[in-house]
Amino acid sequence: MEILREQYEKEIIPAMMKKFNYKSVMEVPRLEKIVLNIGLGDTKEDPKSLDGAVRDIMAITGQKPVITKSKKSIAAFKLRAGVNVGVKVTLRKGKMYDFAFKLFNVALPRVRDFRGVSSDSFDGRGNYSMGIKEQLIFPEIEYDKVDKVRGMDIIFVTTAKTDEEAKELLTLLGMPFKK
Repeated sequence: MEILREQYEKEIIPAMMKKFNYKSVMEVPRLEKIVLNIGLGDTKEDPKSLDGAVRDIMAITGQKPVITKSKKSIAAFKLRAGVNVGVKVTLRKGKMYDFAFKLFNVALPRVRDFRGVSSDSFDGRGNYSMGIKEQLIFPEIEYDKVDKVRGMDIIFVTTAKTDEEAKELLTLLGMPFKK
């Protein structure tokens, strides 16, 4: 599935150099990493939900996730410091491009009433974040084995300096933005 990497080298770099008048190939923004995060608010009542989230994110990415812990105690949420609150995975290089291709071409078209992702979720420094309401859109997740429907955050970290450059890069990679 090196499709996106090859496409990046053959089509995206020349298109970006032409549009933004870069003088060197090294100036062209590239995708640095993709971070997937599942926040679990119910680990105190249901400790098994952590196992389900780990299993789901491993199936989706093919990589073992890191369990995130709370940094400080918050009495209003009945949360103590050091309690497991989520799982996250950072994808780089080949796995990152494989996941991006699968997300753009397989998973997102399976979302009900999908009209494209919002182009308002850039952070001002060339990074894009989006949320998914259910993990069932990924083909690796078997519907019968799902204990609970979970959402996740997906963050695309790029080397772009501006949101315009990052949006152009993601569009050329295949991100389906709303028209």
